[in-house]
Amino acid sequence: MKKHNFYAGPSILPEFTKEKTAEAVMNFAGTGLSVMEVSHRSKEFVAVMDEAQALVKDLLKVPDGYSVLFLQGGASHQFLMAPYNFMNEKAAYLNTGVWSKKAIKEAKFFGEVVEVASSADANFNYIPKNFDVPKDVDYLHITTNNTIYGTQLSTEPKVDVPLIGDMSSDIFSRPIDVAKYDLIYAGAQKNLGPSGATLIIVKNDSLNKMERPIPTILKYQTHIDSGSMFNTPATLPVFASLQTLRWLKENGGIEAMEKVNIEKANILYDELDRNKLFTSTVPNKEDRSKMNVTFVMTPEYAELEKEFMEFATTKGMIGIKGHRSVGGFRASIYNAMPIASIKALVSAMQEFEKTK
Repeated sequence: MKKHNFYAGPSILPEFTKEKTAEAVMNFAGTGLSVMEVSHRSKEFVAVMDEAQALVKDLLKVPDGYSVLFLQGGASHQFLMAPYNFMNEKAAYLNTGVWSKKAIKEAKFFGEVVEVASSADANFNYIPKNFDVPKDVDYLHITTNNTIYGTQLSTEPKVDVPLIGDMSSDIFSRPIDVAKYDLIYAGAQKNLGPSGATLIIVKNDSLNKMERPIPTILKYQTHIDSGSMFNTPATLPVFASLQTLRWLKENGGIEAMEKVNIEKANILYDELDRNKLFTSTVPNKEDRSKMNVTFVMTPEYAELEKEFMEFATTKGMIGIKGHRSVGGFRASIYNAMPIASIKALVSAMQEFEKTK
């Protein structure tokens, strides 16, 4: 039976990425060595890093004056590293869920945090709008997509201060205007590669303005100067990320990916809005994520949650259990998720409905 992988992360990867990475595990670039055991300073791996950085710039149309880095520690490490490098006294944060809250917690080590808006009053099931950002903050931080709650910013807020974006779960899923940001960061394990690598896109002239001393390894400039080689990079995740970047390029780039992602999301949301048994947890269609579709049983059928989970599992659905903090279901439909899997989930929902 075919398995349909809806895990939120680590998550589904393109077949191309898995096949090319599997080959490199055994024989990387004709060296006779595994990509897991070759020197990161070898010309073969330096070429991997160079191409990966260049493809990020190409695919996202990164303007001149920005650096692309592949670091470690995930987005959680960036919750600390971002304010260390950008916050002198005060910063603004948009609170849209667990990951925003974690970022806020770390930022408070460095100064005052202004929470410009929050959707906590409705368990983060919407994106706050029309909020004011103080002009004296060092930056505004946003989380563009919220994996747990199934919400996503449809547009960037218009602000007159530097903008920092955590794009861990929707990077490469749609075009973005990188020039609006001073810093973008994203864990690889959603739309790019396996866990272990973190993508950073940083505006060069926004750095080196802090009054505080910054430990060497926590300075973005350190990693720019060393070409992401200050310490040993995660060679396997970076290699796999390169394969995904190649796959994106060969399949029409970000614009083509966005078109498919919209189609996939519409198929699933249309069923949620039609099916009497299920309902989206995000009432405002504008705020619904195209990467993480969260839903529950309608109140009159709430007792069927466990039964549907067991039924869906028999149909090959893997990883659709909602996050432990919200319950229900979550279908993560990242770039590599084929439309056929979306249709299979919809078919399972329709089949289950007919039995009730």
